Amino acid sequence: MEWNSKDQTYDRGLYAFRMFHECGVISVAVLITRSEKLNEIFEVTPLMKKDGSVDYDKDGNIKLCKQKYGASTTWMGKLLYRLNAGRHGGCPVLVFGIKLTIVTDWRK
Repeated sequence: MEWNSKDQTYDRGLYAFRMFHECGVISVAVLITRSEKLNEIFEVTPLMKKDGSVDYDKDGNIKLCKQKYGASTTWMGKLLYRLNAGRHGGCPVLVFGIKLTIVTDWRK
């Protein structure tokens, strides 16, 4: 599962899948990540502290989750071009991109 890591994490994972597959250790790899469609939630969802309370910036404004999810973090768009480039070698990779529709309590 790759969630909000730097996108270079995909390279490490795909090359590891490739090697494990070539050595006969695995038959298939599975990756779960976020779809770009999930970004809408991050634009309005407050960032929470570890204790569950809402986090505020120095001016007293609510921090939003989108501050934590940038363009250089792991998401489907950063994975697909790596798969298309063949970085996983011959290892089959099953990919799940979590979409907005899977969040059952989200009201648009």
